[in-house]
Amino acid sequence: MAEPKVTMEVGNDGVAIIKFSNPPVNALAIQIFAGLKEKWNEAAIRNDVKAIVLTGTGGRFSGGFDINVFEKVHKTSDISLLPDVSVDLVMNIMEDGKKPAVAAVEGLCLGGGLELALGCHARIAAPRTQLGLPELSLGVLPGSGDLTEHRDNVSSQGTQRLPRLIGLSKAIEMMMTSKPIMSEEGKRLGLIDAIVPSTELLKVARQWALDIAERLKPWMRSLHRTDKIAVVCKTVCLNAKLLIDKNDHMIEKQGRVPNVTDIGLKPRPVKKVAIIGGGLMGSGIATSLVLSNIFVIVKEINPEYLQKGIKAVEENIRGLVARKKLQQDKANKALSMVKGVLDYSEFKDVDMAVIENVPLKQQIFTDIEKVCPPHCILATNTSTIDLSVIGEKTRSQDRVIGAHFFSPAHVMPLLEIVRTEKTSAQAILDLMAVGKTIKKVPVVVGNCTGFAVNRTFFPYAQSAEILANLGVDVYRIDSQITSFGLPIGPFQLSVVVLALALGGLHVEGGWTWLQDLAGYGVAAASGKQYASTFPERTFKSPLLDLLVKSGRNGKNNGKGYYIYKKGEKPKPDPSVLPIVEESRRLTNIMPGGKPISVTDQEIVEMILFPVVNEACRVLDDGIVVRASDLDVASVLGMSFPSYRGGIVFWADTVGAGHIYKSLHKWSELYGNFFKPSKFLEERAAKGIPLSAPASTSSASRSRM
Repeated sequence: MAEPKVTMEVGNDGVAIIKFSNPPVNALAIQIFAGLKEKWNEAAIRNDVKAIVLTGTGGRFSGGFDINVFEKVHKTSDISLLPDVSVDLVMNIMEDGKKPAVAAVEGLCLGGGLELALGCHARIAAPRTQLGLPELSLGVLPGSGDLTEHRDNVSSQGTQRLPRLIGLSKAIEMMMTSKPIMSEEGKRLGLIDAIVPSTELLKVARQWALDIAERLKPWMRSLHRTDKIAVVCKTVCLNAKLLIDKNDHMIEKQGRVPNVTDIGLKPRPVKKVAIIGGGLMGSGIATSLVLSNIFVIVKEINPEYLQKGIKAVEENIRGLVARKKLQQDKANKALSMVKGVLDYSEFKDVDMAVIENVPLKQQIFTDIEKVCPPHCILATNTSTIDLSVIGEKTRSQDRVIGAHFFSPAHVMPLLEIVRTEKTSAQAILDLMAVGKTIKKVPVVVGNCTGFAVNRTFFPYAQSAEILANLGVDVYRIDSQITSFGLPIGPFQLSVVVLALALGGLHVEGGWTWLQDLAGYGVAAASGKQYASTFPERTFKSPLLDLLVKSGRNGKNNGKGYYIYKKGEKPKPDPSVLPIVEESRRLTNIMPGGKPISVTDQEIVEMILFPVVNEACRVLDDGIVVRASDLDVASVLGMSFPSYRGGIVFWADTVGAGHIYKSLHKWSELYGNFFKPSKFLEERAAKGIPLSAPASTSSASRSRM
C-alpha cells in the first residue's frame, strides 16, 4: 500500500499546487498533516509563490481524519498520537497566512477534509461532490481544534466556520445528522464558490487564487464571517459538546444493571439457539444469530411453513450480499448454520429457545421445558402479552425472559430484554451477552404493556389524531414532525400500534411499517390492548375505521392519506379530506365546532409532550434502569432524532416546567389524554430534571 504523502508544484503563474495522497479516500493521516504544514510553510517563504491551491489525488479530496489513529490511542492510551498540528495548520498557517489559498474539491470532502477546505479562502468544487461533517456519528465533535477554555475559544474548525458560511440552522443539521450534502446545494448555501467540471477544476481554482491575490476577488476568512449567524457560534460548540458528554456518559453506563452485572456473575456462552416459528420475526432473529456464528434450529408445525421460514432467512442474507453489506463467503457460512425441524428432538442441547408464535406461547413454554437442558433460556419475542402469564405454567419461571427484537431483526440495532419479578440475574446477563454478540444494543426493561419503547410512544399516533379531529390539517402535522427530525409523519406512520402488532418494523434510516403501507386493520386491532390497559388516557378516534370502510388500505391498494405510484414519492390525496371531516363530526371535539388555531411549534409539542408524559410514567414505574436507557431505546427503536439526544434528554432541554404547564392547559381544554403525570408535576414544581435518578423524587419507585 502506498505511503501517505504530500507534494507541491509551483507553476509559471505563481500558484503552488499542494496535493495530498493517501488512497483510497485520502484519509488525513498524521503524515498528511505534517506534510501539509511543511509544504505550506515552504510556499509561504518562496518568492515565486503568489497563491496556493489545495487538492487531493485520485478524484477525491478527502474522506476525513484517519480514524485508525483513535484505535491506536485506545489501545496505547497515548493521546500524543492525536495531531495537534491540525489546529496550528488550519488556523495559523492556512487561514491567517499571507498568501491566499483555494481548495479544489471533488468526489469526497468529508469531516477533517471539509475542515481543511473551510480553512482556505475559497472553495471550487466538481459536480456531485459530497460535503459533510460525519464526526458526531462516531461520537466526536466536528472540529480539529479544542473546546477547552485554555485554547482559543473559536479553534474548532467545523463547529465555528461552517455556520458562518451557511447559517446556523443548516450547519447544525449537517453536524447533528452527519448527513452530507452535494456541492450543488453547497453552492446555493454559500459553502462552495463555484462548480466546474473535473477537467477544469485545477485551472479554475488556480485562477481564482490569483484573483484573490490581486484583489480581484474577496480575500475572505471563514472565521471572520458574521452575516449568516444570529447568535455567537460558541453556543453551537457548547450544545454539541453537551450532547457528546451525555452520550459518553451513556457509553459508560449502558452495560451496567444493578443486581445483575455487579454481583460477580459471568455470562454463559450461547452457541445454539432454537427458534419456534419462522415467520417475519422468527426468520429475522434467526438471520441475526447465524450472522454472528450462532447455530440456529427453526421449528415449524408443517413442511410448508418450515420451507417459507428457511427461505426467508436465505432471502435476508442474500439481500445483505446484494447491498454489499455481507461478503459471499460469510453468507455461505451463515446459511450453513441454520437448520429446520418439525419436532423438539434436537432441542436437547440448545442454550436458548425463542418463541415467536404468539397464540401458542404458553403451551410451547410447557412443552420445551421438558426437552431443553436445565440451563436453557426460555425467551419470547412479544410486545403485548404479559410475560408472567406466558410462563405461569412452567416450573422454571426464573428462565422466562422477553427478547423483544425490532424488525427486521437482522438490521435493527435495539434489543429490549424484558424481565419479570422471577427472572434470574443469570438469564438476564446471558441474554445481554447474546445481544452484544449479535451486535445489538441490549436495554433491560421491566414487564408491562408495551414494555419501555412501545409504551412510551403509544400516545404519539393518538396525539396526531386528536389534532386532526381538532381541525388541524393532517399534512401540516406530518410536515412539522418531519421538520422536527423524525423520519416520517404520523399519518404516513402509525408508530405505536403497528410497532406493537408487528414488533416495530424498521429499516435503516427510519420507520417502514407505515399506516398506509401495512394497512389499517392491524392498527385497529392492536390499539385495543392499550385501550384496555390505559383507558383513562386513550383517545378513541373513528378515523381508522372510516378509512378502512372507504376502501383505503394504504399501499396495498395505492390509497391512504397519500397516493402511491411505483417509482414516485407518496403524494397527499385531497379526496381523503371528506373522511377526515366525517371523523371530526363524529368526535365533535372542536371548540365551538371550529378548528383550533395552533402554531407550528405547538403542533410538535402537542404530539410529543404526551410521549414525554408517558416516558415519565415509565421512569416512575421503574420500567427502565435509568433515563438514558430510554433515550437510547427511543433513538434506536423509534428513530427519535439522535441529534436531539433521546426523548428524555430532549425533554430536559425543553424544560419540565414548560411541558407540565402545556399539558395542564391542554388537559383542561381537550380532556384527560393530556393530563400531566404525578412524576412530571413533581419534577416541574421542584425544578428537578426528568433524567435525574429516581431517588431525587419521592414519587418514584423502582420495579427493577
